[in-house]
Formats: sequence, structure tokens, C-alpha cells
Amino acid sequence: MEKFQQDLLQWFRENARKLPWRQTYSPYHVWISEIMLQQTQMDRAVAYFNTWISYFPDIKSITRASEEKILKLWEGLGYYSRAHNILKTARLLAKNFNGNLPEDYKSLLRLPGIGPYTAGAIMSIAFHREYPLVDANIERVFARLFNLDKQVKDKETQIFIWQKAREMIPPGCARDFNQALMELGALICIPRNPRCRICPVSSHCQALRLELVSKRPVLKNPSKTIFIEMATGVLERNSRVLIQKRKPSGVWPNLWEFPGGRLEHGETPEMALVREYNEETELAVGNLRKIITVQHSYTIYRVVLHCYFCSLLAGRDEPKLRGAQEYRWVNPAELSRYAFPAGHRKLIDHLFYSGYFS
Repeated sequence: MEKFQQDLLQWFRENARKLPWRQTYSPYHVWISEIMLQQTQMDRAVAYFNTWISYFPDIKSITRASEEKILKLWEGLGYYSRAHNILKTARLLAKNFNGNLPEDYKSLLRLPGIGPYTAGAIMSIAFHREYPLVDANIERVFARLFNLDKQVKDKETQIFIWQKAREMIPPGCARDFNQALMELGALICIPRNPRCRICPVSSHCQALRLELVSKRPVLKNPSKTIFIEMATGVLERNSRVLIQKRKPSGVWPNLWEFPGGRLEHGETPEMALVREYNEETELAVGNLRKIITVQHSYTIYRVVLHCYFCSLLAGRDEPKLRGAQEYRWVNPAELSRYAFPAGHRKLIDHLFYSGYFS
């Protein structure tokens, strides 16, 4: 084990990526980076991290921000519960810890959005304490290193991996060792076509010795993709467009959107849009003009969103909301101030790019 530790640490010191949070290793920077890196590729996380820190240089500055601002800065990262939890945690830290993250593992676990992995990352990377962490990269590395032949997410396998992650930390080297394991999984021990020939610890890998690298880790069958077809309408009145704010529970809580919804069996997108407008806002719309169809994905869902311009027909001219908490008529130039789900943001970008909104 000592030779493995030495080989890995030496490789990391020579090959570690220059990431912004590694310049400071402040607990705040480590926390935000780890939350952003969940379900997000490194290059995108770096860009969002730099923007975030420019707006929120410390935890207390987050508490002074509106939820609207938090969500806007998070727009495009998805999994918006992470942003909500950052705001909740910042407020708790300001109230109970003078605006600082506690150097205590159990206290970290009690904060919204911080589980064993993130707590371990903060304790080891920020505070240099000997706590393990296990992410998908480390699961993959250990599954190959120890040739684990059971599903990597099985309880028994997880216990083994976490135990090994704890045992293998060299005294005084938790920060570099934990990062080195993750870096190895991100750059060398990758899911497909791993770079075994240049792996600094290949001599220690049981799966490589047994020619089973391509069969490790053992994964569960992927969840079935669920396809959703939706329609949405950009309603204009007096050079302004109607947007509504989603409810604080459910999918995409507190984000803004153009009214619309899912197609029901046998409906065309146009029929669904007219029905949804009536059900959600009690507005009668017509004169539909197709703009674009956009596609986006989240978790196991693949969404096709049909987008239209529409006009008010006879009847009420102000919405009576049934599926949202707030509405506004806004100048198109103001749309950049609001956070929208991915599909609606793609629609807005198209409208500006095409020159319809200027």
C-alpha cells in the first residue's frame, strides 16, 4: 500500500490540474466547487465557479442575495436543488457559525445539501483532516484496483470502498491523496478506453493483471429513458411578453417560464398549448405561429419542447394563475434577469439570435 500511495502522490504533484479552488483551498471555495461538480463537467464547473465567486466572495455575501439572483447565476447547471441548498446553508452558517463552515464532520452533515462525500471533501481538502471521500471516479478506480466483481452501488461494495478509502489515506496527506484518487479517475482511469499504459499505479491494479478492466466497475442496468413532449407559448402584449414563476415545490421550483405543458394522448402541440393556457391562466389564446422545437435532458427525461408565438383572443386579458405562484409582463430585454429551465432558455436565446428580440 505504501508504494501505491507514493506512486499516486508523486503523479498528482506532477500532473494536478490548475483549478481555481486549488489556489486557495478555502473551505468556502472547496464547498462551492464540490457542489457545482455534482452532475457537471469540470470545464463548465470552473466557468460557473469563477462567476459565482466574483459575485459572492464569501458566505455572508450569499445571505444578502435574493433567491432570484442565486438561481440566475445557477442557470444552466441544472439540479437547482443544489442552489437552493447553498442559500439555506449560507443562512445557517451566518446564524450559527459566524459565516464559516465548521471544522467538524458531524456538523457539516447536518447542513442542507452536504452528505458524506461533500463533508469528506471539505474536511480533507479544505481542513487537511484525514477523512475519506468517495465519488464515481474513486468507485471506478477501486473497482479496478481491487477487481470488485459485484455491482459498485451495492451496500456491501460501498462499505468496502469507503473502508479502503479511509485506510489508504497516508498520515498528513489527506488533501493530496483524496484529490489524487479523483484526478486519477477523471484523467486516466476513465470509464471507456482507460489509459492503463500511462497509469502511475497500473502495477497495483488487479483488474489489469486479470485483463478485466473493461468489465469493471460492475454497474446496474441504466434506467429507462422517459420521453416527454411539451408545448409552450410566447404571448406578447404591448411589446411585452408573459412569464410566470413556477411553484416552490415540484420540478424546477421558483424558476420562470412561458406558460404551457405536456401533450396529452392524441393532442397536437397546438391543441395542448391552447388547453394549457386555459387551464393554467384562464387566458384564451390563438393565432399560433411556430418558432422552434428544442430538446433538452435532465436525469432520465428527454424533453421535446414545441415553441410558438400566440395572441390573446376575446376574454380576460390578465392571467388567473392556477399552476404558478406569480406572473409578470416583461420587456424582452429584461428576460436576461430571470432564471429559466434549459428548454425555455434555449428558446429565449433563439429569439435573440434570430433577431426577433433585440
